[in-house]
Amino acid sequence: MTSSPAAPHPLLPYGWSDAVATGFARAAAQGLSPGRVVRVDRGSCEVVTVGPGGRAECVRAGTGAPASADSTGHPCTGDWVAVDGEQHVVRAVLPRRTAFVRAVSSQRSDGQVLAANIDQVLIAVSLADELDLGRVERFLSLAWESGGQPVVVLTKADLVPDARTLSYLVEDTERVAPGARVLPVSAATGQGMDLLAALVRGGTAALLGLSGAGKSTLANALTGTDGQRVDATRDGDGKGRHTTTTRDLLPLPGGGVLIDTPGLRGVGLWDADGGLAQAFTDVEALARDCRFHDCSHRTEPGCAVLAAAEDGTLPLRRLENYHKLARENERIAARSDARLSAELLRDWKRKKALGRHMMERKRGPRQDG
Repeated sequence: MTSSPAAPHPLLPYGWSDAVATGFARAAAQGLSPGRVVRVDRGSCEVVTVGPGGRAECVRAGTGAPASADSTGHPCTGDWVAVDGEQHVVRAVLPRRTAFVRAVSSQRSDGQVLAANIDQVLIAVSLADELDLGRVERFLSLAWESGGQPVVVLTKADLVPDARTLSYLVEDTERVAPGARVLPVSAATGQGMDLLAALVRGGTAALLGLSGAGKSTLANALTGTDGQRVDATRDGDGKGRHTTTTRDLLPLPGGGVLIDTPGLRGVGLWDADGGLAQAFTDVEALARDCRFHDCSHRTEPGCAVLAAAEDGTLPLRRLENYHKLARENERIAARSDARLSAELLRDWKRKKALGRHMMERKRGPRQDG
């Protein structure tokens, strides 16, 4: 007599796996139930968990503290948690496998987790606006740092007047997105949507971008619902409205989940050294040929990066944005590390003195009258 196969885990559609089960083992021994956060509010969150009948159900659970979705232990959309089913309280947040984190503001050293345990980061960029490659590089730096695989989704492709122009826009984006997939799509016509759906099937994808990038329309197309509110852009300035106000975890019909996020007005770097290196692999590769191993790529002699910028191999705009993002990342790190701040000041003084010395060498010896 053969035994019937075990029923699939109720949370399988939400990303449950053997790795999650292993991480939950200690909490299970304490009689807690597994769950995944689908939405966070102040002091509570909505969690899809295993109900008394052994089926997945969504419950509201307290967090015991304001759930500000930051880089501490507070729950965030996408987190796996241990839930006390009797008291409806989240008792623990399981270690995050990956997380998309941005700086809260330019004046603070706090990080805000926008999505946790993600496999892909979908960066929505509207082709209804002028393509801002610098902003794409910024999102890519954080996406690579998150541990997820970035995909640049060029939305509203149907608004581009002809195929040749669209091809140029895709090529321009691919040049600043080494290692990332660039996919033009249109939720209105269906262009590229089958391929995008195949890319996110079975995993957890976080959808991020500026207001008006078409994220809610894209989320509705991928989930096959109209659950996310969609508004037209403002007539006055073409800017998008914040139609999505919470970060929502949405099941996908082909398996896997999508985390839809509110439109971002800004996205500051947060401890993104590794992400910067991956977003600018061309600069990093050139730097290996610099004369000095700690070359800043500004004034040093024998700098392979500056040489590439001068001969056009490396676009000057890209090098300038690399410097800009690196400075921003250093400032965030310095605000949370006084020792690093002192080292950065010493390094800045050394490079300033080196630059002054190089200028004096260029001028040549002084001629006394």
